[in-house]
Amino acid sequence: MYNNTVIYIFNRLVRLAILFFILYLIFTNFGTFLMILGIFFVIIAFLVYNFRKKMRENSYRFRFDSTNFQNGQSFNFNDFRNFNQSDFQGFSNAPRFDEVAKAKEFFGFTSSPSKEEIKKRYKELAKKYHPDINNGDDEKMKELNHFRDILMKTVE
Repeated sequence: MYNNTVIYIFNRLVRLAILFFILYLIFTNFGTFLMILGIFFVIIAFLVYNFRKKMRENSYRFRFDSTNFQNGQSFNFNDFRNFNQSDFQGFSNAPRFDEVAKAKEFFGFTSSPSKEEIKKRYKELAKKYHPDINNGDDEKMKELNHFRDILMKTVE
């Protein structure tokens, strides 16, 4: 990529040098050549100035107008007001297959359970792994809650 850029710049410089040399040959009087060259640069500077002026006028003034996006459809932008704060249950938040398998194994399920089965088994395991009963070890209880959330997401 770098070599292509260098070759491109070199070709452009060679073409520009040939153009200036031809102009010099056409206008052998050096003063006339410099005058034409000066006019050429003034015209380019004028074009660049106008281009930049137009860019400044049009840029950094983006105004959101919902009518541009409606196109006759009934679309309510207020539906997305709390989008980032909501508990979005989309495909990206679906639990991974291996997590579901671990959760089923932890709960002792062999097939896909229903909500009632998950709740019933959760109560049984919560009694077994509760930190007050299990001598203050709350790791199993945290794991139980995590796996319950995963299984509930798969059932919903």
